[in-house]
Amino acid sequence: MSEGAYQRLWDSSHVTLQELLDQEQALLEPVPPRERQSFQYRLSSIYLHYLGLMRRFDTLYDQMVQPQKRRLLRRLLDSVAGRVLELKDDLVRADLSEYHCLDRVLQDLKLTPADLEVPIPKYFLLEQSTILKERGLMLAEILSRMEPVTSEGGFPEMHRTEAIILLQRAERARQGRLRATFMREIRKEEERDRKIREDSWHKFNQDQAAITIQKVWKGYLQRRRTQQDRRAEMEFIGMLPSPPNQVGNVGVVCQAGFGEDIRRIRQIEKEEGFQLAMVKTHDSLKETEGPDMKEKLKEQIRQWFIECHALTGRFPDYPDESVGGSYLIFADKTPEQVKMELEAQIQESKKKDQEKNKEKEKEKKERKQKKGKKEKTRKGEADTMLKVWPSKFIPVINAGHEEYINLWRNQYETIYPKQSFDPEMLRMEKRKEVEQEIRIQVDELMRQELKTLRLAVDREEGRPLKHPKKKTGKKAGKKKKEKDLTPNRSVDSLFEELVVFGFLRKSETVALKDYIGDYLYLGSILNLANKLPMPSLFDIRQNVALYGVLRLGSPDIHSMAPLIRSILLVGPSGMGKKMLVKAVCTETGANLFDLSPGNLQGKYPGKMGVQMIVHIIFKVARLLQPSVIWIGNAEKNFYKRVPKEEKEMDPKRIKKDLTKALRLLGPGDRVMLIGTTDQPHLAEMKGLCRTYERILYMPRPDYACRYVLWRQMIEAQGVQVTQNLDISALAKVSDGYTPGHILQAIHSVLTERRVLQLSKRPLVASEFLGHLAKLEPVYREEEESLKDWYFKTPLGKRRLKLIKDQDAEEAKLAKEKKKRK
Repeated sequence: MSEGAYQRLWDSSHVTLQELLDQEQALLEPVPPRERQSFQYRLSSIYLHYLGLMRRFDTLYDQMVQPQKRRLLRRLLDSVAGRVLELKDDLVRADLSEYHCLDRVLQDLKLTPADLEVPIPKYFLLEQSTILKERGLMLAEILSRMEPVTSEGGFPEMHRTEAIILLQRAERARQGRLRATFMREIRKEEERDRKIREDSWHKFNQDQAAITIQKVWKGYLQRRRTQQDRRAEMEFIGMLPSPPNQVGNVGVVCQAGFGEDIRRIRQIEKEEGFQLAMVKTHDSLKETEGPDMKEKLKEQIRQWFIECHALTGRFPDYPDESVGGSYLIFADKTPEQVKMELEAQIQESKKKDQEKNKEKEKEKKERKQKKGKKEKTRKGEADTMLKVWPSKFIPVINAGHEEYINLWRNQYETIYPKQSFDPEMLRMEKRKEVEQEIRIQVDELMRQELKTLRLAVDREEGRPLKHPKKKTGKKAGKKKKEKDLTPNRSVDSLFEELVVFGFLRKSETVALKDYIGDYLYLGSILNLANKLPMPSLFDIRQNVALYGVLRLGSPDIHSMAPLIRSILLVGPSGMGKKMLVKAVCTETGANLFDLSPGNLQGKYPGKMGVQMIVHIIFKVARLLQPSVIWIGNAEKNFYKRVPKEEKEMDPKRIKKDLTKALRLLGPGDRVMLIGTTDQPHLAEMKGLCRTYERILYMPRPDYACRYVLWRQMIEAQGVQVTQNLDISALAKVSDGYTPGHILQAIHSVLTERRVLQLSKRPLVASEFLGHLAKLEPVYREEEESLKDWYFKTPLGKRRLKLIKDQDAEEAKLAKEKKKRK
C-alpha cells in the first residue's frame, strides 16, 4: 500500500470515530434494569466498532512513515485501546459476567468472529527490541555461569570385542526378520495355489479375460472422475476448502512482509532526521526569537504592574509557578480580573479549611449512624439503574480527532513526496516550548523586580502568597510508602540473585494466537433459553489479551485504564493455563517471576525471609517493567487446611506479604500477578477473591473448539488433512478431553516414521482412539464442582441472582397473561 492509501484509510477511520463520539453522550444516561438487554446491545456494538478502529490505527501507526503523523496516531491508538478496556469493564458490570455473547450483535453488524479478535499493537515488541535483547543476553550469561561444565566425551567406553558382539547380534536379528517375511510370502503363495487347485477355478479364454479387465478398469476410471467432479462442486459452493496454492501464497506473504519491513526501516531514518531537526529548530528559535520574546514579556508584565497599581493603589501579588505563573496574566484578562481570581483562590482555600474542620467533627458523630443507611441506598441505586462510568480516554480521543481535522485531513503524499516532516508545524510546536522556557526565566526576574518596586514605591516588603491546596482523594492520602529493604543494592545484583534462586525464569516464546479455539456461535440463543452458556477457548484468549496484554504493553494505557493488578485462571489441568501466562510474557516482552509454593520451598526461611523475597521480586518487577508474577497452584497459599505432607513446605507463609505488596501497585506500575489453579475449592474463598481481582473460568472445550483443535494441531505437525481423516468424528469422540490431551494423542500417533508413511497409508481417525483411551478425561463431576465453586465467587453470585430475578419476572408475566385470557 502507498502512503496515499494509508491516508485514505486514516480518513475513513475518523469518519467512524466521529460517529462513535456522537454516540458517547447517550451512553452516560442511566438506564432502568428492564432495559438491560438494549443497554448491553448498545455497549456491545460500540465495543465492536472501537475494536475495528483499534485494528486500523495499529496498521496505520505500524506502516505510516511521516513522523509527525505517527505521533498523533500513537496517541489515538493508545486512547482507543484504553476506551476498549473501559467498555469491557462496563460490559462486565452490565452482564455480570467476564464473558459476553455477542453473536447477535455480530450478525446485525454483518461482522465475522475474526472482527472480535483483540488486536495486539505491534509496537509493544518493536519499540523495546533492544532492551529485550540486552536482558536476554544478561539472563543467558547468568544461566551459563550456573550450569556445570560437562566434558564433551561423556559417553561410556566399550571394549572392542563387546562392540563387535553387539553389532553381530543386531545383524543376525535383521537377517532373521528378513528371512521370516520371505518365508511368510512363500507360504501365502503356496496356500493360494492350493485353493485354486481344490476349487477348480474357472479358466477364462483370452476374450473373456480382456472384457473382465476392461470392466474393472473402466469402473475404476469412472468412480475417480465422479469423485473429482463431486469434490470440485463442493469446493465451488464452499463446502470443502480449496487446495492451498502453497508456493503462490508463500511468495505473496513474503513480498508483503518485505514491503512492511522496508517501511519500518524508512520510519527509523525519518525519525532520526526529525529528531535532529527538532534540536536545530529549538536552538535557532532560541537564538533569533528568544531575546524579543523576553523583552515583550517583561514589558507586558511591567505594564500589568502599573495598571494594577493605578487601579488598586498597590502592586499585585505575582502568581506562583504552580498556579501558572505569568501565564495567568496573559490569558486575555484585565488586571482587575487577575487580582480578583488570586484573592478568590486565597479566600476559597481559607473557607475550605474552616469547613473541613467543622465537617470532620460532624462526620465523626454521624458516620456510625449513617453507615447502614448509606450502604442500603447505594446498593439500591446500583441495583436499580445501569450506568456507564465517565471515560478518561474520550477527552484524549476528542483532542486527537480535532488535531487531525485541523492539520492532517486530506493531506496526501503530493504535499510531502519524500514523507519528511512539516517544518512550519515543527516551528509552531517548538516556539511554544521556547516561549514556556523563557517565561519561567522572566518570572524569576520579574518577581525580584516586583520586590524592589514594593520597597521603593510602597515601602512594603513582599507578601508571601498562600497557594490553594491541591485536592487529593482520601485513598491517595491513606496510601503508604513501601520501606526499601535493599537500599544499598543495585538492580543488576538483585536480578542475578533472583535468577540464581530460580525466581526469575526465561519464558518460552508462545504467541497468544497459538492458543487455538473457536467462537461460541449460539451464546445468545442459549441465554434466551435460560441456559448458562459456558465460555469457549476463543473467549478465554480474548479476556487474557484485554486484561493482561493490552495493560502491560503500554505505560500510557496502563496509567489511565481501569486498574487490574491480578488475574486467576481456574480450570482443569491440560487447559493451557501456563501457556497463557507465557503468551502474555511473549506478547509484551515481560519478565516472568515464579512465586509458586513449590518454588519457595527451602528458600528464604522465616518471616524476614518471606518479606525480603516478596520485596525483592516486586521491586525488580517495578524497575524492569513490564513484569508478570506467576503463582502456580495458587490455592495452596489460601488453604483451608494444610495437608500433612505439605506442612513442611508451609505454603501459606507468603499470604500476608503478597496482599500488602499488591495493594502498593498503582496506575503506571505495569506488574501483573497471574495465578493458576485446578483445585480452587481447597482454598478460602474470601482470601482468594481479595487477592485476585479477576477470576477467569476455563471449562472443557466444546465441539467447535475440539474440531478446530484437531485440525490445526494436526496441520501444525506438517500433515495435510484429507477426506480419509474424519475430524468431525474425532471431535465428537474426544468430548471431555482437554487441549493438552488432544495434543498428547497427536504427538504419540504422528511419529517421524508414521509421517513418512502418509503417502502410502493415509491418516485415519481410528489411529487416535487407542491413545485417547489411555488418557484420563475430565469427568462431569469435576467440571460441575468447578462450576459450583465459580458461582460462589462475588461476580458468580451476582450473575445467579440476576438469572433468578429474570426467571421470576418471566413467571409473573406468564401468570398475568393467563389471567387476561
